Amino acid sequence: MAAKPQTDSLTTTHALPKVVRAKGSYLWDATGKQYIDGSGGPAVYCLGHANTEVNDAIIAQLAQIAHGYRYNFTTDALEELTEIIRTQAGGTLREMVFVTGGSEAVESCLKIALQYQTAIGQKSRRRFISRERSWHGNTLGALGLSGFAERTAAYEGAFIPSIKLSPANAYRPIAGATSATAGEACAAELEAAILAHGPETIAGFVFEPVVGAAGGCVPAPETYARRVREICTKYGVLMIADEVMCGAGRTGPWRALQRDGVEPDIMSVAKGLAGGYQPLGAAVCTTQVWEAIRAVDGTFGTGHTFTGHTAACAAGVAVQKIVQREGLLARVAANESRIKGWLADALQGVDAIGDIRGRGHFICAELVADRDSKAPFDPSLKLFMKIRAQAMENGLICYPVGGNVDGLSGDIVILAPPYNCTDAELTEIVDKTALSVRQVLTAEGLA
Repeated sequence: MAAKPQTDSLTTTHALPKVVRAKGSYLWDATGKQYIDGSGGPAVYCLGHANTEVNDAIIAQLAQIAHGYRYNFTTDALEELTEIIRTQAGGTLREMVFVTGGSEAVESCLKIALQYQTAIGQKSRRRFISRERSWHGNTLGALGLSGFAERTAAYEGAFIPSIKLSPANAYRPIAGATSATAGEACAAELEAAILAHGPETIAGFVFEPVVGAAGGCVPAPETYARRVREICTKYGVLMIADEVMCGAGRTGPWRALQRDGVEPDIMSVAKGLAGGYQPLGAAVCTTQVWEAIRAVDGTFGTGHTFTGHTAACAAGVAVQKIVQREGLLARVAANESRIKGWLADALQGVDAIGDIRGRGHFICAELVADRDSKAPFDPSLKLFMKIRAQAMENGLICYPVGGNVDGLSGDIVILAPPYNCTDAELTEIVDKTALSVRQVLTAEGLA
């Protein structure tokens, strides 16, 4: 019998506190207890909570019209957000479909890829390649791409599976590689998979430029993204970047792959796009992909009732204007080394800390039982869940996850604070994270 996947950090073992209000980086529950939001919920709340300017923009839009159905009308909010995304994404990423969240955004990316391959006469290209230790969303298409056993096991057999590759992780390099050669080795594995299954069968390769929940803020190894771009172009495979969690400025640049110097053919974006003020996401593609679709079909085949929801787009416009006006992307990029340094200092002497990594305001600490071998702790300890509970007790919201090593073993703690956190708030987040980790390790006799 297969091992039963452990419960992940989306599940709790006790009753949840009832949140009643929030402001900036803080939330309060019904008892009056205060929490600092060290992870922006699940890396969503890029401007914190109850931003007056964003709320006013939503209210003003609601006073005019809440939802102008996209297939009857265009709206100012939709058009303005489209131009913002075009500007921020840069290059030829200019056409998009708006949706209500990350899973829909990924699903739309898949459908755009299939529509494109059909439009250019490559209908045999029906399969996708993705990676183990990845998370792409809760819809069946996105689940099929995901290498996250604790979240996919219950649904195996009901979705179209992808061809899974090894994780691209310099801290835990692919067999036969080192941290320095991990990027090239993983790219070679992609090329080998395309050739083994036949380029004429592969529609696209889907990956997170900085892996989120499934790996713990794992950046693409050096040279990896550039080699992936070359390989995908060589074999006519669409390069699809899932930037739901790591995009919209979370790692510094608006597009996470900007730092790697490449442009994908299609990308998903969500979470930080509207900062949680309204449900919003988008699938964005290049002019080349769009023109092939337009020439044959005239329009994207994917869309939903709430595609381009007007109030949601108005929220996205307001959030993105604040991010740009206040120079928050530069702040996020500059804070990367500071947060890593503060976290390392706060956890100094804790032998269980194997790696501190990530980009921008997307930083992770990985716990290991042995630093030299990088062996994870026994998953039955459920350290990540205990850290989550202890952090909540300490008035901190963070994002611990289990199974980052092999789907069952591994404990990580993700921090993804609002882009506009003050230095004092960042320090409080780091200090409470370190305190929570130390307390759990001590209680378990592992300190």
